[in-house]
Amino acid sequence: MITAFVLVRAARDRNPETAEALASMKFVAEVYSVTGDWDIVVVLRFPHFEDLDEIVTGHLRKIPGIERTSTMLAFKAFNQQLLDQAFNIGLEG
Repeated sequence: MITAFVLVRAARDRNPETAEALASMKFVAEVYSVTGDWDIVVVLRFPHFEDLDEIVTGHLRKIPGIERTSTMLAFKAFNQQLLDQAFNIGLEG
């Protein structure tokens, strides 16, 4: 299974609708509203590298409200327990 992360800049007045449309797409595993230079992070999981073009260019970038995207492919996944610990720093108490 291939994992990709798509950073999305959305139109200000369409952020919630854009995120909901992204969440309903095939191969979208997770959608996050985030702070910083990007508005939304989309986690894609798909079986074949060739699927990436169809997912991003053929479908994702055509959703109303998307102004810009940047796509990154994951090389390696790390132990989930270690990732959970890293993302929970400061939440223990």
